[in-house]
Amino acid sequence: MHTVELLPSAEPASRVRELWARLQKAGLPSLATHAHGTNRPHLTVVTASSLSGLPPLPLPIAATLTEVRLLGRALVWAIEPSPSLRALHEAVWSSVGGWPSPEEFVPHLSLALRVPPSSQAAALQLLTAVPPMSGSFVAARTYDTERRTAHPL
Repeated sequence: MHTVELLPSAEPASRVRELWARLQKAGLPSLATHAHGTNRPHLTVVTASSLSGLPPLPLPIAATLTEVRLLGRALVWAIEPSPSLRALHEAVWSSVGGWPSPEEFVPHLSLALRVPPSSQAAALQLLTAVPPMSGSFVAARTYDTERRTAHPL
């Protein structure tokens, strides 16, 4: 499988890394502990079996990071699903298929994955005062889930 991922500009990426470190320092699950060389803040647009036919991506694209919340068992920093971000997702999804569909697309930057129920309240409380911030997505990459490699798009 292959992903299409958007990479944030320096300020939001740095802020996400700060939140990862804050979670880790508190002894909570965090992507700061994910040691793979491709680990960096990103927004996954789609995961598909092939990226053949992928259109050019209209970058940069403005984004507003809103609230820290749970998405299933993941702790995420939600991104406002602006019309331009939704249009980009729909163009990518229409060309390569995959998941999520436009109806299922919930844009976010992941802070921690598989947060156990016993840690969820503490993680949310720790980051409850994180203010919204504006930024942009300035680059894109693809991640090959079988080879565990990332390449610029």
